[in-house]
Amino acid sequence: MLAAETDNQEQQSKILLILGVTVSLMHIWFNVLAVLPSLWQNALHFAGFALIAAFVYPLRRDASFTWRLLDVALGLLAAGSAIYLISMEDAIYERGVRLVTSEWVAGIILILCALEFTRRVAGWFIPVLIIIALTYVGWWGAHIGGVFKFSGLSAETILFRSVYGDDALFGTIARISSTYVFMFILFGAFLLRSGAGEFVIDLARAVAGRLVGGPGLVAVMASGLMGTISGSAVANTASTGVITIPLMKRAGFPAKFAAGTEAAASTGGQLMPPIMGAGAFVMATYTQISYNTIVLVSILPAILYFATVAFFVRIEAKRNFVTALDDEKVSALEVIKKGGIVFLLPIGVLIALLIYGFTPTYAAGISIVSVVVASWISPNKMGPKAIIEALAMGAKNMVMTAILLCAVGLIVNVIATAGIGNTFSLMITEWAGSSLVIAIALIALASLVLGMGLPVTAAYIVLGTLSAPALHGLIADGMLIDALVNGQIPEMAKAIFMMAAPDKMAEIGTPMTVEAARAIVDAIPIDLASTIREAVLSEQTLTYALLSAHLIVFWLSQDSNVTPPVALAAFTGAAIAGTKPMATGFQSWKVAKGLYIVPLLFAYTPFIGGSWGEVFQIFFFALFGLYAFTAALQGFMETQLNPLLRLLVLGAAAALLWPTTLLIHSAGLAILLAVFVLNWKAGQKVSAVAA
Repeated sequence: MLAAETDNQEQQSKILLILGVTVSLMHIWFNVLAVLPSLWQNALHFAGFALIAAFVYPLRRDASFTWRLLDVALGLLAAGSAIYLISMEDAIYERGVRLVTSEWVAGIILILCALEFTRRVAGWFIPVLIIIALTYVGWWGAHIGGVFKFSGLSAETILFRSVYGDDALFGTIARISSTYVFMFILFGAFLLRSGAGEFVIDLARAVAGRLVGGPGLVAVMASGLMGTISGSAVANTASTGVITIPLMKRAGFPAKFAAGTEAAASTGGQLMPPIMGAGAFVMATYTQISYNTIVLVSILPAILYFATVAFFVRIEAKRNFVTALDDEKVSALEVIKKGGIVFLLPIGVLIALLIYGFTPTYAAGISIVSVVVASWISPNKMGPKAIIEALAMGAKNMVMTAILLCAVGLIVNVIATAGIGNTFSLMITEWAGSSLVIAIALIALASLVLGMGLPVTAAYIVLGTLSAPALHGLIADGMLIDALVNGQIPEMAKAIFMMAAPDKMAEIGTPMTVEAARAIVDAIPIDLASTIREAVLSEQTLTYALLSAHLIVFWLSQDSNVTPPVALAAFTGAAIAGTKPMATGFQSWKVAKGLYIVPLLFAYTPFIGGSWGEVFQIFFFALFGLYAFTAALQGFMETQLNPLLRLLVLGAAAALLWPTTLLIHSAGLAILLAVFVLNWKAGQKVSAVAA
C-alpha cells in the first residue's frame, strides 16, 4: 500500500514536472519569440495553469485513484473548453453573436471550472463575489433601486462577454498575467534555483549582522532584496523568515516582534523596484504610464518604508539590549565575490534593458538567459537539470496568481459593463466631502475588507477600478486649488470657469485665498470637472496625479498582509516563530506604519512628479519624520522617553511630515535632534549604571 502510494506520488511529480516545463516554454515562446492574438495567448495561459492546478490543488489531498482521475478530468475540461471557445470566435461573430449548444456547454463548463479552481487556490470569497457579480447583471440588479439599479442582460450576452470581453476571463488582466507577471515569476524562479536566495541572506547578514539589532536589520534588508525576486509577501516571509526569525529570537528580540518585523519587511518586497510583484505591470496597463516611470518614482518611497521598519528594529533592540551577532565574521565583499555575480548580473541586465526602453516581457526573457550565463561563472552552475527544475518551479509558483488574475477579470468585466466604477467613485467623492484624507481613509477601509478574501494584486485591481478615478479627481482638484490661489489660470481656461462660477470671474486669474479657491472648485459641475482640469493643469501634472492615486491604492492594498483579522504574511511568520497569529498580526500592523504614512506624501506633496529638488527635500525630511513618529509611537529612542518629550517628538514628526514650509520642516528637525541628543546622554547614564 505504502509502495503504491509512493509510486503514485512519483508519477504525479513527473507529470507536474512535464506540465510545468511545457507551460513555461509555451510562455517563453509566445512572449519572446512569437506574436499571438491576445485571446489565444490568454486562453492558452488559463488552460495550462488549469491543468497544473488540478494536480497542485487536488480536491482531496490523500485521495484515491478515482478522485485524482476526477481532478485530471476537471483540468482537461477547463483547458479544452477554453481552447474550443476561442477557436469558435469567428464562427460566433458570423452568426451575429449567437451561441450554439456546444458553445453554451463549453462556456458553462469554463465558468464553473474557473469558479472551482479559484475556490481551491484562494477559498470561497472570490467565487462568491463572481457569482454575485454575474447574477447582478443578469437578475437581481434590475430589482434594486437607486444608483446601482441595472437592467438585466440575457444569459447569452453575459456568457459571451465573460469570455470575449476586453476585461473578462481572457481580457486585459489575463494578458498582464500571461506576459509581465509570468515572465518575472519565472525570472525569480531561475534566480532562486541559481542560488541567489542564499546570496541575499548571506549579504544581509554580512552588511547588517554586526550592527545594533543586526538580526532584525538582516530581516529588513534580506526581505527587500528578496522582494525583487518573488514579489510575494507570504513567500518572502516563508523563505527569509526561517532564517531571520530564529536569528532575531536568539539575539534577544521578543518572538512576537521578530515574526511581526519579518512580515512587515516582507510586505515591503512588493513595493520594492524593479519588480514590485504584479502591481507595477497592472498599474502600467491601467494608467498607460510607462513601467519605467512607475518603477523610478517608487524607489525613494520604498526606501522610506524599509527605513521605517528599520527604525522599529533599532528602537526595539535598544529597549531589549540587543546588540550584534557574534558569529558574523564574513565581509560583504567576500560574499559578493563568492556568489554575487549570480544575483547582481541578472538584476543589472534587467534594469539596463528597462532603462533602454525594452518591454518588461522581453527584458525578463533576456534576464532569464543572463541568470544561466552568470551561474556558469559561479560555484552553482546551472546545467540542463537545473534549468528544467527552474522552468517547472516558475510554473508551479505562478498557479495561484494565474488562476486568480483570470478569474478576477469576471468581476472587473461586470464593474465595467454596469458602470459600477464610476458610481462608486462618485459615492466616495460625495462621502468624503472633497476631503482627500477622508477619501484615503475610506479606501484604506475598503482595501482591508477586500484583503480578507483577495490577494494583494487582485485587491488592487478591484479597488483601483472602483476608487482610483475618485482619488485622481480629488488630487487634481487640490492642484487646481493651488493654481487658483497663485493666479496661474490660462486665459482660455477662464471662459470655461465662467460656466462653473460666473460670479467669481473677476477673481479668477489673480491670487486668492485657499477658502475662495476651494469654493470655486466645489462649485464646478461634475460633467465640467475633467474639462477644467485639462484646461488648467498640464498633461504631465495630470499624469502624475493619476499615478499618485494608483500608488496610494496599491500601497493601501498591501495592508491585508499585515493587518488582522486576515494577515497572511504575519500568520506565516507566527507559524515560524511559534507565536499567537492575531498578536503577531497586531505587531506587524504596528511595524508596517509606513504603508499608511507614505501614501499621504503621495496625496499632499509633489513626492510623485515634482522636481528632483522637491522630491529629495521631501524624502530627506520624511526620513527623519518617520523616525520621530516611530520613536513617539514606541516611547523610546536610545532610552525611555518621558511623556513630555514623547509629545515633543510627535510634534516634530508632524512638522517634518506635514506639507508646509522649509522653515517649519527645519524647526521640526532641530527639535528632533535636540531631543535625540538629550535622550542619548540619558541612555549613556542608564548603560553606565547597568554596567
